[in-house]
Amino acid sequence: MASTRRQPKEKSNGKYDAILRAAIKVFARSGFFNSKVADVAKAAGVADGTVYLYFKNKDDILVSIFNNVTEEALSQGRARIAEIDDPVEKLKRIVHGHLNLYGRDRDLAIVFQVELRSSTKFMEQFSATKVTDYLDMIRGVIEEGQTQGVFRKDISTKIAAKVLFGALDEMVTNWVLSRKRYSLVSTAAPVIDIFLNGIDNKSAD
Repeated sequence: MASTRRQPKEKSNGKYDAILRAAIKVFARSGFFNSKVADVAKAAGVADGTVYLYFKNKDDILVSIFNNVTEEALSQGRARIAEIDDPVEKLKRIVHGHLNLYGRDRDLAIVFQVELRSSTKFMEQFSATKVTDYLDMIRGVIEEGQTQGVFRKDISTKIAAKVLFGALDEMVTNWVLSRKRYSLVSTAAPVIDIFLNGIDNKSAD
């Protein structure tokens, strides 16, 4: 017998986005595993059944949050670097954009840095998502810098991209877990400095 379950509706109105925003708030404050679809529906101001018109289940909501935010970050990142030619400036814009995205929404940062990583299932899904595209964007900028003679040609652009992404990821995690309150974007300058210049004291040579 064919299933009569409705397929998720298209993102045709504001309800889809409202549910995602509500889910971010609920998951961040109550924890993903402690939250229910009913909690998300209540926070979004819709009926429980409305949530199921757009999402298969609670897991689908979480994955959708990840995919949507990653797509937004990638789209905005590409737009920022498309208007300039300097690879150093491009990296700076990527760094500032990344930190600003999470720095302006603590709930989103908590969901990404804590809730999404509490399950091996979700971590496995990450490798097949748009994170690869995000890393490729960074890698492409580094390759441009190598071509222009700005960056060393003897380094692996794949590893370099992961190093920078890893540094940004750690900055966000530390910001989320820290008891101190500070601007996440304030960490951009030292991250860029260390990535571009390293820790070698060249003046001592």
